[in-house]
Amino acid sequence: MLNSDHDRLRIAGKSVLVIEDDYKTASLISLYLSNEGARVVIAGDGKTGLELAKTLQPTLIVLDMMLPGMDGMSVCHEIRKKSDVPIIFLSARGEEDDRVGGLNEGADDYMTKPFSLKELAARANSILRRTPSTKENQHNHVCLGSIKIDKNSMRCFISDKEVSLTRSEFLLLEKLLSSPDRVFSRDSLINTLYPAGNPVVDRVVDVHIGKLRKKFNAPNQKSPKIETVRGIGYRIAV
Repeated sequence: MLNSDHDRLRIAGKSVLVIEDDYKTASLISLYLSNEGARVVIAGDGKTGLELAKTLQPTLIVLDMMLPGMDGMSVCHEIRKKSDVPIIFLSARGEEDDRVGGLNEGADDYMTKPFSLKELAARANSILRRTPSTKENQHNHVCLGSIKIDKNSMRCFISDKEVSLTRSEFLLLEKLLSSPDRVFSRDSLINTLYPAGNPVVDRVVDVHIGKLRKKFNAPNQKSPKIETVRGIGYRIAV
């Protein structure tokens, strides 16, 4: 068990995804972390682990480097395209190049097998202590297809390439992404831009939407489409 209730609370109640093809190792990790109060899900290969990482959005991922099919490095690389979730690499190889490679790929920590389950839990708690706003950060990032926006910095990325948006363009995109496939009326979108109710020209939304479309439809740019619903307003297609 961990050394204090303060440490225990860091992982208690958190969701942990263990991507490990060795059933015994995965089961031991799951049992230990479950005893510390974590909710643990196991994936036995890289492809399954990647899919679960996307759908479950865990608080922490424990990732084996040597996996069948899709290896841990590749899984980590794909996860990092969409998420900043803390990742602890596990590997039977302790060479410096492997450790450095894993950290450069975006892992937060690296442990060599065989390892102490108590130490693994302690490292997990340490990482969560350094990133107390993990859940909040996830809520501040919105993704749909190739689009990702950061509400805090008001930045937009399409296929990991930043697209420069004005404040009005960003606010409209954020509103559309808040409920994909829902039709937002022009009036509701105007209220998003001007919540104080300042009088504006009705076509102002159309102008900003037109500019957004041009940026989304740039060469080699693949992104969800903003559709016009005649007589009502706009929606972003799923």
